[in-house]
Amino acid sequence: MQNKELFQKMREKEFAQVAPFALCPLDGRYSQIALKLAPYFSEYALVENRVYVEVKWLQFLIEHLRNESETLAKHNNSRDLNRILSIYQDFNAVSFMEVKEIEKKTNHDVKAVELYIAEKLRKAELADLVSFVHFGCTSEDINNTAYGLMIRGGLEDVWLPIARKLVHEINSMAQRYATIPMLAHTHGQPATPTTVGKEMDVFAFRLARVLDQVAQIASEGIYAKFNGATGNYSAVSVAYSAEDWSGLAEEFVGEYLKLTFNPITTQIEPHDYICELADCVRHFNNILMGMDLDMWLYISMEYFKQIAVASEVGSSTMPHKVNPIRFENSEANCDISNALLAALSNKLTKSRMQRDLSDSSTMRNVGMALGYSIQAIEQTIGGLKKVEVNREKLSHDLDEKWEVLAEPIQTVLRKNGIPDAYDQLKALTRGKGITKEAIQEFVQSLEIPEQDKKMLLDLTPATYIGLAEEIVEWWF
Repeated sequence: MQNKELFQKMREKEFAQVAPFALCPLDGRYSQIALKLAPYFSEYALVENRVYVEVKWLQFLIEHLRNESETLAKHNNSRDLNRILSIYQDFNAVSFMEVKEIEKKTNHDVKAVELYIAEKLRKAELADLVSFVHFGCTSEDINNTAYGLMIRGGLEDVWLPIARKLVHEINSMAQRYATIPMLAHTHGQPATPTTVGKEMDVFAFRLARVLDQVAQIASEGIYAKFNGATGNYSAVSVAYSAEDWSGLAEEFVGEYLKLTFNPITTQIEPHDYICELADCVRHFNNILMGMDLDMWLYISMEYFKQIAVASEVGSSTMPHKVNPIRFENSEANCDISNALLAALSNKLTKSRMQRDLSDSSTMRNVGMALGYSIQAIEQTIGGLKKVEVNREKLSHDLDEKWEVLAEPIQTVLRKNGIPDAYDQLKALTRGKGITKEAIQEFVQSLEIPEQDKKMLLDLTPATYIGLAEEIVEWWF
């Protein structure tokens, strides 16, 4: 988008005025998210990108068909090409309103852009180029490329940096807490100890993997077509039959727009990459939601303490409370984002024969789906910055659960050929609260090598963490 800083200031003022009356939270309570995404997914952005594609296509025709058309050849010079490109470069809020006024008459949004450009060419004394505006195109040639540019920009400039910030924050916490032992829980019950850092790193690793998939789509997997009304280059092939239109379209999409060419389509680009993207972001959101749930539970178990802010209120009636609201907010917004992403993924793969317009309405919600995801990510980042490990509680719970050493003890017995090792430890520990003294008394009674016995006697719940520390260091 051109003049992003000016656009930002304009939108900030506008949002401040309308936010209290906004129907959608992204335009109201979460308006800072909308401000980040508006340059990529607003109606203004869509019109601006349509203008960009139309202007670049006209430039492409001049540069590639100059030997076939005297009119095009006449304008193959830097002066005229710069005047043509300025139609996009000078596009602003006034330009947008001009396009919308034309649309009121045409009742067709892409045709309005074509007519707007035609008028700009006339004013620039380039009227003989008017017939080449939108030459051989169907509306979807312009729309699918415009959306491709919008999605790429929104991902690379907004969603991916925020997602990377989250992974970095989690990874930093994993490093900071790599050596702090913690009682693990499976099925909600005490289980083999781990470290706080290793549990954090599990989420960092999972999120980073999906993040790489999204980045791959953004850089190489945004597909676009430019092949006319039913995908066969029919009109342009009649007008200039000697040209390799499939090759020209591939060059235009790849070199001029920097998108990935889809060589075989109907009237529409089938949106499969958007479905893949939606599924990846939904996967990211689900992993994030899993972390939100775990952090909520850890806070409720007092494994993490929340850092209180003097001016904040946790409850309107209970003054002592500091609630994990950021993780709860993130969880809710992940769900909203996922609902929209699922709708995109389910709908956009389907079209009646060559095309229908149901995809057009659906596509307008891509920005909202990413917006709620960004809100969730930012809330989790904020939540992580407001917690700290409660070492005392972690130590206390570990020291209360000596029965978790039943696993290493029975494994050492197995190593020494004792066939009923599991049953012995089951009888000793299952459903019982076992003390340090009981465990050590049992170990002393075992007929195993002294080296193994000493190792088991030295073992505590806090030191029984396996390779947790090394795992964190390995991935960092």
